[in-house]
Amino acid sequence: MSPHQQTSDEQLLLSPTEAQPFHRTDTWRVLRIMSEFVAGFEELADIGQAVTIFGSARVTADDAIYQATVETARHIGEAGYAILTGGGPGVMEAGNKGGNLAGVESIGLNIELPFEQHINPYTTRTLEFRYFFVRKTLLVKYATAFVFFPGGFGTLDEMFEAVTLVQTGKVRNFPIILYGATYWNGLIAWLRDQPLQHRMLSEAEISLLHIVDSPAAVRDVIVGATAERIAAEGAARAALRQATKRDTRET
Repeated sequence: MSPHQQTSDEQLLLSPTEAQPFHRTDTWRVLRIMSEFVAGFEELADIGQAVTIFGSARVTADDAIYQATVETARHIGEAGYAILTGGGPGVMEAGNKGGNLAGVESIGLNIELPFEQHINPYTTRTLEFRYFFVRKTLLVKYATAFVFFPGGFGTLDEMFEAVTLVQTGKVRNFPIILYGATYWNGLIAWLRDQPLQHRMLSEAEISLLHIVDSPAAVRDVIVGATAERIAAEGAARAALRQATKRDTRET
């Protein structure tokens, strides 16, 4: 796609004009958006537990972050989780490579951009999207945990959206893991220095972000959270069974 061509997101956000052909109207775009959701739901329905890895597309294969991502994804995969990424280069490629090395599903959800972003060669499944928000929904919907490696605006956008979903109870309290204390500590310090001091955030909300510095630590956080969730769900089912038995005896 050349730089002057509009993306589907840009076309969607333009103000409507009169006398547009139907295939260029917002009504038509709703149908295209629905088709992307349907295709994504159908394709990913069977992947089981998965971890979504985010990070910069600009990281190269000789970067320490790239190598750390490969090892992290391999550890996660060997613990039994599929890998989800945005499907492109950099951290996304490294995440899919690690999943591939672990022998698990390593899925890339690629996005149409004004500049070319080719799917990386380490995916076992790929989906192509026109709309960022559809792709982001699927990266969240099928995740058991979110792992964020260093990145720019896109990574920060995805990280803050994930923590907002957990904070507001829109999704279960899945781990949100930030890899690399040197990179992320400044952000956490700012959150404590500004939003926390102005009572716009609480310490409990900031603590939703886990900073780690090793692939094994990422895996351990995810595995521990999964075990806690399974135990809590088992306890809830047991309590429901007891309540049902008690109601049956009383009637």
